[in-house]
Amino acid sequence: MPLTEARLLEVAERVAEVPGVAGIVLGGSRARGSHAPDSDTDVGLYYRSPLDVDLLDRLAKSIAGPAAMVTAPGGWGPWVDGGGWLKIDGHAVDWIYRDLDRVLAVWSDAERGKYGFHQQPGHPLGFPDFAYVGELALSRILADPTGELTEARERMRVYPPKLSEALVAGLWEADFLVAVARKAVSRGDSAYVAGCLFRLVGVCAHALHGAAKEWLINEKGAVAAAAALPGAPERFRQRVDEAFVGVDGDPLHLTAAIDVAADLVLDTADACAMMIR
Repeated sequence: MPLTEARLLEVAERVAEVPGVAGIVLGGSRARGSHAPDSDTDVGLYYRSPLDVDLLDRLAKSIAGPAAMVTAPGGWGPWVDGGGWLKIDGHAVDWIYRDLDRVLAVWSDAERGKYGFHQQPGHPLGFPDFAYVGELALSRILADPTGELTEARERMRVYPPKLSEALVAGLWEADFLVAVARKAVSRGDSAYVAGCLFRLVGVCAHALHGAAKEWLINEKGAVAAAAALPGAPERFRQRVDEAFVGVDGDPLHLTAAIDVAADLVLDTADACAMMIR
């Protein structure tokens, strides 16, 4: 069973009292209303250093039992940051840290059209730094003692035009990946071709979201989300599947898979040009 609204707010108010915590939001699929009945509850803990991790850990144990524990900031990696996996009233709840000053700095970069994908375990495409902005923009505020999160979220709901332009311009990499993938065909290097195609598809999905001025914050489901955008290339998701089905050691199959991907890149560029007008 999911947490009740009252219980969720009660926990958020208690966490917001921990020194260093700036505010609490409901994130993920539950904030967007796209969750399944068994979806975890993602709770974003926005903080400023120093965060009182010891007190936060004691609070987690008092709420979720002695097995609960939280990490220090950065405990899950430089971009995923840290947090805790808890069971509250029998329901899986993820506490996810976000350094508020870093989020605001990324927002400033995004407004200038500057972004990057950062290597991070669990993120084969790379963690997009602008996901920080999208997370807050799409969240629901649970506790915001100073009002700073609410004010920032309202500004971030307007997708930065320069970020839109930059993500569409980033399609040059998809073209490049088509070219380098072809160099591996004669060797039957299916692993390399698969890697190129995976990144190519990710670049296309982000370009389409940028053109549509819609936040894309998760690699999982990115293809389906891109396919659902108004103006997306016809049969986007099915064509991605067709490309990957053909990835084996046969050079003819690899060539056909790359051809499908190459056509998809061209159609993505055309779709973005129409959407960004």
